[in-house]
Amino acid sequence: MQLANFMISLDDYMLPCLNKKLFGFDCPGCGAQRAISFLLHGEFADAFAMYPAIYTIIPLLGFLLADSFFTIKYANKIIITLMISSVVLILGNYILKFI
Repeated sequence: MQLANFMISLDDYMLPCLNKKLFGFDCPGCGAQRAISFLLHGEFADAFAMYPAIYTIIPLLGFLLADSFFTIKYANKIIITLMISSVVLILGNYILKFI
């Protein structure tokens, strides 16, 4: 019960986008916090619709953490692939917001 209350209260503490407040349009990172909130609530399709790169950024962060503790074969290739796919998804989503 406390975990559910904690997850619901996270929505009350999301940071506003400074770029959107100052210039009036979204930054490339807009939607990431809400996507994480959707993931925590189990709404996976909504998380993808909000910020598609969330599904490459989370494995990238997990892999970077694992790579710091263990020796992983082909780690550089995996990291580069996850990074490139994250950048492509972030920029693609950002461009689609303006269309």
